[in-house]
Amino acid sequence: MILLAANARAASLINDTETERVISELIAPLGRAADIPQSRLKINIINDDDFNAFVMGGEDVYVYTGLLKKIKSPDALQAVVAHELGHTLGGHMAQMSARMNAELKRTMLIQALGIGLMVAGGDPSLGAGVLAGSSGIAQQSMLSFSRDEERIADNMGLDLMVRAGQNPNGFIDVFSQMREITGAAESRINPNRINHPLTNERLKNVREQIASLKNIQTPDKKTDAARREKYELVRAKLIGYLDSPERVKNLYPNSDKSNPALYARAIANMRGGNLDAARMGTKTLISRAPDNPYFYELLGDIEYQFGHYDDSIDAYDKSLELAGDAPQIQTAAALVLAERDKPGDRARALDLCRRATLSAPAPLTYWVMARAFDDGRADWARAEYYKMLGDDKNAKKYARRAQKTLKKDSPEYIKSGDILHK
Repeated sequence: MILLAANARAASLINDTETERVISELIAPLGRAADIPQSRLKINIINDDDFNAFVMGGEDVYVYTGLLKKIKSPDALQAVVAHELGHTLGGHMAQMSARMNAELKRTMLIQALGIGLMVAGGDPSLGAGVLAGSSGIAQQSMLSFSRDEERIADNMGLDLMVRAGQNPNGFIDVFSQMREITGAAESRINPNRINHPLTNERLKNVREQIASLKNIQTPDKKTDAARREKYELVRAKLIGYLDSPERVKNLYPNSDKSNPALYARAIANMRGGNLDAARMGTKTLISRAPDNPYFYELLGDIEYQFGHYDDSIDAYDKSLELAGDAPQIQTAAALVLAERDKPGDRARALDLCRRATLSAPAPLTYWVMARAFDDGRADWARAEYYKMLGDDKNAKKYARRAQKTLKKDSPEYIKSGDILHK
């Protein structure tokens, strides 16, 4: 992993197919109940240890890694998002949405979780670094609504959970956890001097509301068990990538033989350079769940670190076979193909990158394209890479270089001109 950039006000967005898909599946019923088409709900994962989430424009859902790592159940995560959608349904965010959305787009950069995507800066040696968090976003200003609006959002979120056929007890779970985190501090706070109701009050309110409900429909046991397993794997993945080895060992000791524990330890071992242990743990996971595409993705990352390009490509191919259209995995496979450089590898790498950019353009994808091209299109791809990073100087530098060698009617020449005349 690599931190693409950080400054006093920048926040970093993590791009990870597995995490985004699992959260999307959890949020989809809420979106349907709120009459938001699933295709319009976009998940954004913020690398920050705060216990937080918010929704912008009614469709862009931002979830903090701190929330995902600490929240103990998918029901509780749904409750958090339902509350934020409650703000949207209540019209509380209408006035600030456009301003904050524009600010977020200026200050956030995309990162990838996969170790195969560690060379975003153009230097593979950077890959050994641990992803560093940047917490410069003023989170409190995003959610500085009145206490009454917070109560309304809780009530509307609870109603949304019920209408979506989800477990409303998720609200009890999350407020109970919040009380554990903030209880001591809140006991010293004047409730009239803060914008949110005290957690105890919110917990009491949702308990009373849930007690009054009748005929609550919740996901069946099989569906619930499957989503809990997926959610626990995502939590383990984030902890394995983002937390210290000591914390991983504390949360997932060697005595824990569960899949999430094996996942977290395999990732932590890969990060620490213990590739043999990482590969052994990952292959154990694959033997237990041979249809999980993300275990093969991790194996591809590990084999790449070994320098076993053929084995890495085989693992990524299996991952893509199971996962379908997955831009991050496509880019990782393209990176290894470009480095292996056997006959046909560059053409396939470019095909994977083009498919990835069609669904989710990312800086690293253009960086890999620049490595795969052997003509002026490489300079165009570098220009696109720097443009996505917000580096206009280098973007224009490479766009000018591209136009010197490309045919004037080529798509890359025209796109380079768009960058120059931005």
